[in-house]
Amino acid sequence: MKLAVLATLASTATAFLAPTTPQVFTQQSPRTSQLFGKDKDEEAEPSKPRSAEQISALTSSVKTIFTLEDIAKVLPHRYPFLLVDKVVEYEAGKSAVGIKSVTLNEPHFTGHFPDRPIMPGVLQVEALAQLAGIVCLQMEGAEPGAVFFFAGVDGVKWKKPVVPGDTLVMEVKIKKWNKRFGIATATGCAYVDGEMVVELDEMKFALAK
Repeated sequence: MKLAVLATLASTATAFLAPTTPQVFTQQSPRTSQLFGKDKDEEAEPSKPRSAEQISALTSSVKTIFTLEDIAKVLPHRYPFLLVDKVVEYEAGKSAVGIKSVTLNEPHFTGHFPDRPIMPGVLQVEALAQLAGIVCLQMEGAEPGAVFFFAGVDGVKWKKPVVPGDTLVMEVKIKKWNKRFGIATATGCAYVDGEMVVELDEMKFALAK
């Protein structure tokens, strides 16, 4: 009887003793709880900030085709209504990619809007029209510096506000050009930081006679 009682007590006591073999931890039983454990992202070293030289080098492959001075020889527009700063891609008679740097110094931001400056959508379309004009005014039948009237626009969609500090990258493609009557149609779109901000199905132009 005594031996049976002692055996029972001994077997019960072993339930409170530490295991003799080391515990194996798996993904299902982490060593630390989420409350006190550190995430891997917190343990990783923060990335070093890029220098001005590194950031500037991101556009090193973008070459200027037409400077602001070159554009002024083609377009009749002048400050404050010249809205293309340079052309970086150009295919004669067909297409162009141009840049417009948006700054708070532009006069329309005084009233549009005082507490939240946004580039007016109509000026974005005007900038695209001027870029198309740079292509059309160098085609057969047109003279640089001639007046190229904006005759119409269809299918305009604005996707995102354009604000001071943005770089508006615009692209236009000429769809038709009638040199006899001086009439052209084009399509266009523009991007900021790789995201489309405006697109249009068609612009129409008429060369002043």
